Amino acid sequence: MQYTTTPRQQQQFITPEGELTGSLPEAMTGDWLQQAYTTMVLVRTFDQRVVALQRTGQMGTYASCLGQEAIGTGIGLALQPDDVFLPYYRDQATQYLRGVSFTRQMQYWGGDEWGNHFPDQAAQDFPNCVPIATQVTHAAGVASAMKIRGEKRCALVTCGEGATSRGDFYEAMNLAGVWQLPMIMVVNNNQWAISVPRQIQTGAATIAQKAEAAGIEGFQVDGNDVCAVYDVVRYAVAKAHCGKGPTLIEAVSYRLGDHTTADDATRYRQHEEVNAAWQREPIKRLQTYLHQQGLWSEAKEQSLQQQCKQEVEAAVEAYLALPEQPLADLFDYLFEERPRQLDHQYERAQAKLTALGGE
Repeated sequence: MQYTTTPRQQQQFITPEGELTGSLPEAMTGDWLQQAYTTMVLVRTFDQRVVALQRTGQMGTYASCLGQEAIGTGIGLALQPDDVFLPYYRDQATQYLRGVSFTRQMQYWGGDEWGNHFPDQAAQDFPNCVPIATQVTHAAGVASAMKIRGEKRCALVTCGEGATSRGDFYEAMNLAGVWQLPMIMVVNNNQWAISVPRQIQTGAATIAQKAEAAGIEGFQVDGNDVCAVYDVVRYAVAKAHCGKGPTLIEAVSYRLGDHTTADDATRYRQHEEVNAAWQREPIKRLQTYLHQQGLWSEAKEQSLQQQCKQEVEAAVEAYLALPEQPLADLFDYLFEERPRQLDHQYERAQAKLTALGGE
């Protein structure tokens, strides 16, 4: 991947109406665009199926990525296999593109920590981070190790815009700027930090401008345009690989669903606002562009929808067939040796499980 000191810095390539704002980079061929579209449709199919599983008691609390598929897809297509990805809880698309199967992702959201045991391709990627912004400090540590070793790799970390108000975020970004670490911070600005709107969550005009305080480059892109996300992330990856320091990327999107399946966004969002956001969502705009370019058809769409449903259903069946993990795991993997203080809790838990007819 070639690094250039003159990035496109284009906030948007494809408008919500499916029109180009300028020529696409050479890397975004017809095949690439169809791959990006296929990934987003597949991830949305998966996302909707997991929400349905949760509503029927077959899944734990789940954080939907509805309307934010372009961010994860753009990142996943731009990262290199040797890079390290540090996700938060809305990165289903990136994880899938880096080899984390849908079954394994469901295993995690179903409460089984083996879902964080990734295959070889993503073996060095970090598990999902639920605490807000702590993964950004982890990324600074990973990037520091890469720089000390002289490796041509980078650490890419994601978070929501609410995380940028945390001290963890500022401390890690400051360190990245001072030490010129090969670190990329992608902020999914989906406008809502749970129930708190962006305008009262931070006084900054943009999230991207926060990079100035750390002396690093900051970009704001249309997070509903997979081409814009891919273009700026690819630039930041190449830049990091060449030892040119960190980058902050603000991808502006909208959370079309609830914060998690434990949330009810209708309590704090206006229906009109959500309807307007649906007009800017990422999948329809790319589909429209593909149709206009003669790269897509109704027959292809029907075939893709069927393929996505089959792949997701196969993953769901595999997930539902997974054996339950033993209760002892709750105690056995907290410490190298279980402290005596936990012995009583363990015995009580086993007794209660036995009374319920378990093992």
